[in-house]
Order: sequence, then structure tokens, then C-alpha cells
Amino acid sequence: MQTALPQTSQLNLGAMRRRYQALMLASLVAADVLGVVLGFYLAYQLRLAVPFPTPAQNVPPFAEFTPLMMVQVVTILGAFFFARMYHRQRVRYSLDDLATVFSAVSISTLVSLSFATLWRDPRFLVTDAPRVMIIYAWLLTILLVVLMRGLQTRLQRALQARGIGRTRVVVVGSGEPADTVLHRLIANPRLGYDLIGVIPWGGQKISADVRALGTLDDLADMVHKEAIDEVIIAAPAASNEDLLRIIEKCDRSTLGIKVLPDQFQIMAGQLSISELGGLPLLTMRDIALRGWKVTLKRAIDLIGSAVGLVLLSPLMFLIAIIIKLDSPGPALFVQERMGLDGKRFYLLKFRTMRVDAEQHGPGWTRKDDPRRTRVGAFLRRTNLDELPQLINVLLGEMSLVGPRPERPIYVEEFRKRIPRYMERHREKAGMTGWAQVNGLRGDTSIEERTKYDLWYIENWSVWLDIKIILLTVWQALSGSSENAY
Repeated sequence: MQTALPQTSQLNLGAMRRRYQALMLASLVAADVLGVVLGFYLAYQLRLAVPFPTPAQNVPPFAEFTPLMMVQVVTILGAFFFARMYHRQRVRYSLDDLATVFSAVSISTLVSLSFATLWRDPRFLVTDAPRVMIIYAWLLTILLVVLMRGLQTRLQRALQARGIGRTRVVVVGSGEPADTVLHRLIANPRLGYDLIGVIPWGGQKISADVRALGTLDDLADMVHKEAIDEVIIAAPAASNEDLLRIIEKCDRSTLGIKVLPDQFQIMAGQLSISELGGLPLLTMRDIALRGWKVTLKRAIDLIGSAVGLVLLSPLMFLIAIIIKLDSPGPALFVQERMGLDGKRFYLLKFRTMRVDAEQHGPGWTRKDDPRRTRVGAFLRRTNLDELPQLINVLLGEMSLVGPRPERPIYVEEFRKRIPRYMERHREKAGMTGWAQVNGLRGDTSIEERTKYDLWYIENWSVWLDIKIILLTVWQALSGSSENAY
């Protein structure tokens, strides 16, 4: 039976949590300030070192630029505050903030340029140093703020790994929705949650090996006795009255409450109003990739694949030689896959398995798969086996980012048992995708992958593609790709 925390322990937890939150906020602000100041200083040094557009002459000492630097600091911190960059509760990847950082620093740069232009001190009018410096500072600040936020995230994760600042959470629900939430909490300790248990509600069994904490009537006492920070309600089929009854049990003012939405709520998350000959209509789902956006995505694919093939050709040539030396057979592996609109194409990869790997029929690659070659295991772990697909992208058969293509034999199987599975073929297949950077690759749930693929299709943006590409590169370089075998 779950042992209740003593009253003094609850008070201590509350005080520690407040100190931890204050520390994390202070460290995040300090990281931003350090990134801005360091970016501005390096921009000054770069202006002195690089004679562009003109040699740097009569440039005042760095101390004279302090007011301009303070304008950068204040405007960027203000933009971050209004963008709720200091209101986060969960540990985030630094790349999650890239779009906001880019926007905030760009706005600050425009303000600083205006400030430099209006600056009437004659010492700053003899050269173009302030204006060129600000351009340098724009690029360096974006890079350094993202880097500093990444270091702050590592600090936060290190503290949470030692049990400091973790969120005590209880899940209310049953069946597949509750299992999905529970498995996600268990599989992602980096999120900073301590799963105290589950309160079954809804009459369905839970397969996750998690301790049951009683009934819904016990929730109010459990929240106080266990100093619960957050309750996640995983009961999409619950009526509004049921949800209100559950929420009423969570009467602690500092308690966070989150509700897992049902499928309709997910699809209708960004309703907009359109019209049909004057008749108002609610747009529940508007396909993100169409019209000019398709042209934009294709342009990005063309440029990215062409540049990638030129820059990576020496590496690809070296990999091909190593594969040939490691095991008999061709360096490239060609396999039929299904892409946009269900059309078949031949996908290119570096060979990572023995040539007789499928002599007994096709099968998923699993952990420690004996069919892999020695070089193949490394290539899969680092995603380097996918590099030849840049040719597929250049030819227009694939995109840099999109749902991963499957073999026709598997597509025929999945379309029969997974609702909306074929909708992932509304867009081009990708070298990497939203499901893959979230660990859903290899021998993982096709149902979960499909949900991630559909979410990507319906929420596409240039920033999302950039984020996925950067996450893919980071996971490859750091060796942190999940289920990459």
C-alpha cells in the first residue's frame, strides 16, 4: 500500500520546489544574457578582424558600445518574456525555441539598428562599425543563445537525474489512452516526471506495470498526502460532467491538471472560420502542404539535396569503399517503397546487411540483428546509411522531411488494420520525419508512427522541417537516436 508523505515532508517538498523553480528561472535568464553579451562582444572582435565592407578604422573601444549592447539585452529579454520563454515548466530541447529565438533576436536587431542610426555622438558616425557589428551580432546571438539554453537544459536534466525538481504526477484513466500516457512517462525520464501511480477510471484494464492508487474517491486525499504536482486525465471518452467531477477532486491551488484530448479535439485544435458563398464554415482540418507551400518545400529539397550531395560526396565515397571491404556484395541497397499518392519508387541506401539477409522472407530489423554487417550497425546507429536518399530527393521521389516510406507488402498489411494509414501518403516520403526524431523507428508501434506522421502533415511549416533536420543531425552526431538498429 502507498505510504503517505508526512506533513513536514510535504512542506519541505513545496519549499524545495519553489527554490528550484526560482533557480531554473534565474539560470535561464542568465544563459540568455550571457549569450547576448558574448554574441555582441564576438561581433565587435569580428568587425575588427574582418575588413568588410571597409577596413575597421577609428573604431571606438568596446566599452563605448555598452549602451548599444544593453539595448540588445533589454529588447531580447523583453521579447522572450512576451513569447512566454520564461514560463516553461518542462525541460525542452534548445531547438524547440529556435523559431522564437530567431524572431526575438531579429526584432532586437532592427531596434538596435534604429538606435545606432539615431545615435548622435560624432564618435560613432565616422565609421559604419555599429551597423556592421549589429549584423554580425544578429547571427552570433542566435547561435549562442540557442547554445546557452542547451547548456541550461543539460543543467536542469542533471539536477532532475539526481531527484531535484522532478514533478510528481498521477494519471487518471484506463484502457489504451492511459496506457499511452503511462508508457510515454516511463520511456522518457528526461521529461522530469516521477510517476507516483494511476487511479483507474473508465472500466478498462491497464497493461502498463504501474501501481494502482485506489479509486477516484481517493484522489483528493492522494493529492495532499503525496504532494502531487500534476494530474493527467487520460480518459478521452469521458463526458464533460465526468471531467468536471474528476477536476473537482483536484482542489489544491498549486496542482497542474492536463487532459489527453480525443481524436476530434486533436484534429480541431486550430479551428478557423471560412465561408462558402457567404455561408460561414468551420475549417477543422486544412492541409498544411498545398499551393505555394509545396513549391517552397520542393525548393528547399532541391537546394538541400544538391548542396548535401556536393559536400558529402567524399564521405559517401569513403563509406562505399568501407562497405565493400567489410563484406561481399554491392555498396548500395535498392528497394521498392511506396511514396506520394501510393506511387512506387526505388529507394537508395547504403547496404547494412548481408546479401542473403532476406532469403527467408522480409522482416523488421531488431536490436542486435544478426543479419547486420559490422559496418552496417554503425551506419544505422548514425543514420549514415540514409545518405544516398539525397539522390531520391533530388529526383523528386522523396523529400528531406516527411513520413518514412514503407515497402508495398507492409503497406497492404497496415492499411487494413490502421485507420487513416494511407493518409500519410498524401505527402512525399522523407529521409527523416517527426516520428523518427521522437524515437519511433525500427521495430516500434506503427499505430504511433502513423499518428506522428499525420500530425506532421497537418501542421507542416518550414520551421518544423528545420527543427526535424537539426534534431536528426544532432541525434546522429551524439549517438542518441532511439531504436536506431
